[in-house]
Amino acid sequence: AAATGLHLHDFNCGFKMYRREVIEQIPLYSDFHRFTPVLAAGRGFRITEVPVQHHPRHSGRSKYGPGRTIRGLLDFITVLFLLNYLKAPLRLFGLGGLLMLAAGSLIEGYLAVLWFLRAAGAADVGPIGTRPLFLVGILAMILGVQLFSMGLLGEMVRYFAFRPEQEYSIARIRSRQMTSDQ
Repeated sequence: AAATGLHLHDFNCGFKMYRREVIEQIPLYSDFHRFTPVLAAGRGFRITEVPVQHHPRHSGRSKYGPGRTIRGLLDFITVLFLLNYLKAPLRLFGLGGLLMLAAGSLIEGYLAVLWFLRAAGAADVGPIGTRPLFLVGILAMILGVQLFSMGLLGEMVRYFAFRPEQEYSIARIRSRQMTSDQ
């Protein structure tokens, strides 16, 4: 409930009722049927819960195992991503990219200081280019730039895919009258 903002007693309850508009507007795949109330609330639908009484299982075995739990967790992460970052991918990828870029820059800055100290003869630290930390810093900076670029590309795709207006304006439409003998 804290992660989704929707306070329901039992997300896994098999007894659910929806208005037709909800089902028509929310595409379901994988095991997303469990998260239909969350997706519906994200689209602005009003959610109400009516408590039902559950009876203990008398026969058969539960189909909940580790595999189903992992799939449910991955679906939950997907739902949170769709609700929080689908409309603004730069918030997720841009922040991650900037953090990685900053971490890589700090690492490389630290190594640059060691290099200057070594060049000035103030410290005997050995060559910088052979250290694994050098590659970690470079890779962190590259990953940071790539993540930030993914966020920008996501913003561009969202902008062009969901825009109601067209790329061009039509000033005038010329048409000729069709006659019956044509």
